Amino acid sequence: MESIAIDGVSKRFGDVVAVDDLSLTVESGEVFGFLGPNGAGKSTTINMVLDFITPTAGEISVLGMDAQTESKAVRKRIGVLPEGYHTYDRLTGRQHLEFALESKGANDDPDALLDRVGLDPEDADRKAGGYSKGMAQRLLLAMALVGEPDLLILDEPTTGLDPNGAREMRELVREEADRGATVFFSSHILGQVEAVCDRVGIVRDGHLVAEDTIEGLRDSVSGGETLRIELDRVTDDAVAAAQAVDGVTNAERDAASTTQTLVVSTTGSKTDVLSALEGAGRTVEDFSTEEASLEEVFRSYTTERAEVTA
Repeated sequence: MESIAIDGVSKRFGDVVAVDDLSLTVESGEVFGFLGPNGAGKSTTINMVLDFITPTAGEISVLGMDAQTESKAVRKRIGVLPEGYHTYDRLTGRQHLEFALESKGANDDPDALLDRVGLDPEDADRKAGGYSKGMAQRLLLAMALVGEPDLLILDEPTTGLDPNGAREMRELVREEADRGATVFFSSHILGQVEAVCDRVGIVRDGHLVAEDTIEGLRDSVSGGETLRIELDRVTDDAVAAAQAVDGVTNAERDAASTTQTLVVSTTGSKTDVLSALEGAGRTVEDFSTEEASLEEVFRSYTTERAEVTA
């Protein structure tokens, strides 16, 4: 079953096209990462899914319901942590949760929810105006978890959290997925996405430019492997020998490494690269293969490919 289905959706604001013929699906029970540079259309897309704004064209369904005509029914089954949402300074943490519980008709234990997001019991009766940014973010997450939603939409959920808080957030996301919930996760911190997401969609200029598992995206952009080769000494001759091998797209000294390391990108044979270096009189002391990081994948789809198609 599809928890979110976006079919041919566009959104125009006057002459500005924020989202252009966007189609993507988020399957039930998966953690889906939604990525894109600033201005790519991520927030506009999320706002259409939540029925905060209406699409100019196309259709959106959430949990099998029309996102626009059945939005009230949708909201009872989803939890949302929106970007830029603020707590009410004069209300306590507990009052925030009581409001969320009443609006959903849920009977969760507020103290259990606060504990789950890492807020102490004494924080519950403090006014949220005295919360730090990280504490406010934890409270908003607790509100999103009210009623054990079938779908969680988390927009920049680690904002304001320290490294421990970010780790706890990742653990909570996986716990929700294990429970059977679907998580739609948007973040500019690519390491967070890489750590928790089953699949990723990347948008650029309002278009979906990639949708796959992280491993599938790596394969699509790398077209080969990156070798880190430790030599007895990296010389100009060694760099030239590596660059001359069929399939090598780049070879350069790793200036930041404390060892004599040559970094080689190749679509060809690793053995050919190593043999060429030995043929140039160098001794290969060690080597390793690296996968493309999500950051490299993201850069490829949002900058390099944009330049090619411009």
